Amino acid sequence: MIKSCQGVLCCTLLLLLTGCASLNPDYQQPIVNVQSFRALPGQSAGLPEFEIGLQVLNPNPEPLNLEGVFYSISLQGQDLISGVSNDLPVIEGYGDGVINLKASVSVLGGIRLIQRLMNQPRDQVEYRLTARLDPAGFGRTVRVEESGVISLTGQ
Repeated sequence: MIKSCQGVLCCTLLLLLTGCASLNPDYQQPIVNVQSFRALPGQSAGLPEFEIGLQVLNPNPEPLNLEGVFYSISLQGQDLISGVSNDLPVIEGYGDGVINLKASVSVLGGIRLIQRLMNQPRDQVEYRLTARLDPAGFGRTVRVEESGVISLTGQ
């Protein structure tokens, strides 16, 4: 009984090692840039909605099939938005694609931000975006962190 368990264990380890050896050692991490971050035109609920465009560059010959993305955003240092999406395009090998994410502000975070903006009006706000993109299969997770400013005047 012990010899058969050892045999099964050895076969399993051999299969795992063979599978790992077949992974591409020349794999390069995809590059993700924030292509756009803009406030959408007025919404009926009073809290702004945003559209975030992420450009994904795939420097590998194999297509990048993304299963999902998790993202969070803070404005003026206030954590406001977090979300997930699984409706993502396949990024072809040596290609690029844009992932458009729509997000709305949490009510309490939005109230705090509105209070700050009323006390100190401005034409732009600082943002910080963090995202994690998860490829299907054995792909490596892609993490992104970017910050900048967004115009509130639409220009």
